[in-house]
Amino acid sequence: MSDNRSGVLAPMESPRIVDLFAGPGGLDVAATWLGVESIGIELDESACATREAAGLRYRQSDVREVDPLEYLDYNVLAGGPPCQTFTVAGNGAGRRQLDLVLRLVELLGRHRYGEVKTLLADVDDERTGLVLQPLLWALKRVGYRAPFQAIVLEQVPAVLPVWKAMADVLRDHGYGVKCDVLYTEEYGVPQTRRRAALVARHGVPDCAVRLPEATHDRFDPRRPELNTNVRSMGDALPELGAFEVISNYGSGGVSTARGRRFSTAPAFTVTGKVSRNRVQWADGNERRFSDDEAGRLQTFPRDFPWRGLDVSQQIGNAVPPALAVHVLAAAFGWSAARRDDALSCVNLRWDERTGTDQTNQGRFQAALA
Repeated sequence: MSDNRSGVLAPMESPRIVDLFAGPGGLDVAATWLGVESIGIELDESACATREAAGLRYRQSDVREVDPLEYLDYNVLAGGPPCQTFTVAGNGAGRRQLDLVLRLVELLGRHRYGEVKTLLADVDDERTGLVLQPLLWALKRVGYRAPFQAIVLEQVPAVLPVWKAMADVLRDHGYGVKCDVLYTEEYGVPQTRRRAALVARHGVPDCAVRLPEATHDRFDPRRPELNTNVRSMGDALPELGAFEVISNYGSGGVSTARGRRFSTAPAFTVTGKVSRNRVQWADGNERRFSDDEAGRLQTFPRDFPWRGLDVSQQIGNAVPPALAVHVLAAAFGWSAARRDDALSCVNLRWDERTGTDQTNQGRFQAALA
């Protein structure tokens, strides 16, 4: 509950998170650092192998085939649906059919599920329709009179209009909602990356809901000397010394003009092609980022046990755990001190907080200790 007159959000007690499209566990790592129980639903076998090795609880399944009522003892819904069809780098199916997706959201809000099913047959790429799943889960729980107390969603910036449409539907069902684009470097992530975030709390007004406040500067590549309060690649990977990164992407739309950044700056956006970036030193030596190093640029802890195929894609698809800590703490109405205690784990090895020889449940209990 909250004070509706003052717009003060009371701290949420005993959150338990069900995380849709959970990937290798960026949000679940953040939950562990915060001492919050979570379970991820993920179909990809390699991402599940990473979760298994890390001791993160999961269910390997297609989200569409899971009944939300199986998770009535979880009071927080999180999700980052597949974004490939919405990204600039993808085939653009989501962007081309944005009007259709917004229409589907409107129909879901009016409980016209039959029409939604019919229209989904016209979507070019089935992954585009997956963005609707969190709303379907939320509405089913509302219909069962057991609404999620908090909802946290994140996606690429192109999905912000979808989040705004969902926010209108959620407001009609008793939620206060905020959504906007967040810049990850403003939350201590050593890379420039933008994510569209939605935070909702049930039974409170919009004015009580907050997105996280920035703790760092927004990076300006045109004047890097002014960016003193940012976390750089060198901060995340101090053992590499001074280096320069040559991006796998072209600069200014020219494929032969590769972007470059020194280790005193945040990394370029870590994508599934991060392994193509070239890391160079002044003496002419050159190599690629290791999986561990790429993961640390996403703020995964050192020695996180990446497993399975195409680890670079797992890393690039994941939500940065440090960003997730900020968003979850804001959604729960928790203090900056509690948030910062969790963020101190970014510099630890994964087993320093969780203990590699423990079962999944024991690992969670260790995190609470």
